[in-house]
Amino acid sequence: MGTTPSPICREFISVEGSDIYSRSRPDGIRFRLVSYNILAQVYVKSSLFPHSPSPCLRWKARSHSILSVLKNFGADFLCLQEVDEYDSFYKGHMESLGYSSIYVQRSGQKRDGCGIFYKPDSAELVLEENIEYNDLVNSVQDGDVLGDDEHDDVLTKGNREAEPKNGSALKKAVDERGDPDDPRVRLKRDCVGIMAAFKLKDPPHHVVVVANTHLYWDPEWADVKLAQAKYLLSRLAQFKELVSNRLEYIPSVIVAGDFNSTPGDKVYQYLISGNSSLAPGVECLEDIPIPLCSVYAFTKGEPQFTNCTPGFTGTLDYIFFSPNDNIKPVSFLELPDPDSPDVADGLPNYSHPSDHLPIGAEFEITRE
Repeated sequence: MGTTPSPICREFISVEGSDIYSRSRPDGIRFRLVSYNILAQVYVKSSLFPHSPSPCLRWKARSHSILSVLKNFGADFLCLQEVDEYDSFYKGHMESLGYSSIYVQRSGQKRDGCGIFYKPDSAELVLEENIEYNDLVNSVQDGDVLGDDEHDDVLTKGNREAEPKNGSALKKAVDERGDPDDPRVRLKRDCVGIMAAFKLKDPPHHVVVVANTHLYWDPEWADVKLAQAKYLLSRLAQFKELVSNRLEYIPSVIVAGDFNSTPGDKVYQYLISGNSSLAPGVECLEDIPIPLCSVYAFTKGEPQFTNCTPGFTGTLDYIFFSPNDNIKPVSFLELPDPDSPDVADGLPNYSHPSDHLPIGAEFEITRE
């Protein structure tokens, strides 16, 4: 009887002109961050992933494969989405791998959430805040945060060409979302995020804000995702100001997660539109609280896909950073090509325990 194949862990690739191996260079601080939608076990059903070998979908096999993958990154920060079994499994097992963590569970009856796992010997947690996108419901009385014209435009030009990923059928469940014409109903999607300020240990005193989020999935509700993206940056800007005032130090900012948005759609354009030098073709129609740039767009171009199932293959996951904060990626986590044997029949499989691929970067922070 053959042994079960081990999950594939790809390498970090140096950005041209950077020395990936000099992690303690005197002119900059370096740390590694990975973002990964690990696919909550509550969403794993053989009927939704018929292309996946049955043993790959079982909790015992998947959970240990995920741990193996996470361990091999050697990351200082892990931004994980679709984390369920946090208290019963991930919190303790990740502690044994040297990670402390903070976590926010989704609203309502949802069982998964977002977690930031960090190495306390690399960074000290200073401050944290949760983001509840259901709070947008309260803003409806102050004005329609969706906007009729914007709503129609987003649905026409945005993500309509994208089909829901294979696992989305369960997330949609029996369509009990209520009246889609009521903005209060549209905005109550039980999605969350979490952001935290960390003081790096070596060298001391530098502060970095890390945000992790998972936006709503449905491509036909792109207006909701755009409202969530705007709320995310608004909250992030407020948090950055709070951290700056409290610590008397302007932090670097990194935003990671599953944005359920493809490159070039309205959400993606909004997130990068504050950085006009890196997005010359994007018209900035409003003030963007924090200018952001995508790590992969900055280094090599967005990957062809980060989510891979027979029903949908495309890029949904991103790591954004604020280049105004004297921060730059010096390496990025390699992703497979579409014709790679390990992704040929869709995910999850023996090589990849989730339907998403992990993305990552090593950052260098320099002070002028």
